[in-house]
Amino acid sequence: MTQKKRFALIGCGFIGQVHAANLATHPDVELAMLADLDTARSAALAGQMKCTAGEVSVAINSDNIDAVLIASATPSHAELLEAAARAGKAVYCEKPIDLSLARATRVAENVLPLNTKITVGFNRRFDRSHQQLKRQLEQGTVGRPELIQMVCRASELPPLSYLKSSGGQMRDQAIHFFDLLRWLTADEVISVGAMGAALAMPAIREFGDVDTSVLIMQMQQGAFAQLDNTRRTGYGYDERISVMGEKGLAESGSQSPPGMTLYQGKAIIKQGLYADWFSRVQGTYYQHLDAFVRSLNGEDVADLPGLLDGIQAQAIAEAATQSLATGMFCPVGQVL
Repeated sequence: MTQKKRFALIGCGFIGQVHAANLATHPDVELAMLADLDTARSAALAGQMKCTAGEVSVAINSDNIDAVLIASATPSHAELLEAAARAGKAVYCEKPIDLSLARATRVAENVLPLNTKITVGFNRRFDRSHQQLKRQLEQGTVGRPELIQMVCRASELPPLSYLKSSGGQMRDQAIHFFDLLRWLTADEVISVGAMGAALAMPAIREFGDVDTSVLIMQMQQGAFAQLDNTRRTGYGYDERISVMGEKGLAESGSQSPPGMTLYQGKAIIKQGLYADWFSRVQGTYYQHLDAFVRSLNGEDVADLPGLLDGIQAQAIAEAATQSLATGMFCPVGQVL
């Protein structure tokens, strides 16, 4: 019988609450402790989850904890990840590891020799449609990829307070698709060109951010990839990826919640897209957690994003951010 893995969750905001619910319902997990700098918030969530609320240092160093899930504010990720790894804990860390690629790289250099299990929060790898696309590419159904097109269009703008501390669209939103691109193609981005503007929320120009952008990327094996990002649509959450090769095209398309279709006269009225990003991706958080837990129990999980995946996706985000600022194509190197 598999022994339950005892998790401590650090960070009890929105995503922390999502993780708490998944930890509490996973059959091979014991949600043993919650911690947050806002002790009232962690105490309230602990009451709901029927577990203990404690100090962050206790959550990391307790002998009664096997793994730490870091869902706190981004500026705390690097320090907490390194501390938990040094304490011998397995770590699930939300992305990015740090807003500074240099600091994230230093943490990785310090942590990798410890050989502890670490996964970075690229949960979109566990979207069922994206996984089907990955399997088709692995089987060579469309041949060697030549052109990849990706769309990431959120339905509603996040609050201005969030955007100010997010690190910008490339590090916060597009980074998921940088990881998906590497994972799907088993290839690396070598250069990126980006154009963007603050069309939906002009106020973010004050801190150099954009809410609408288009990127072109060249892959090491010769393929080209395109990505467009928006922070706001007028029609729902739109996420899709297509890969064209010499033998055809495979697509993981936009999705709609289950619903009816009405045929009336010359009109066909169908269910629209998911209203927001979370409705589309909610299940992927549990699937990512489940894959991590299975890896802790000795299973080889091929799709699990690791520490180096987090670093390399961030390297693409840094080059894209630089391209936005300079208007030039920027190289992406192998960081580690």
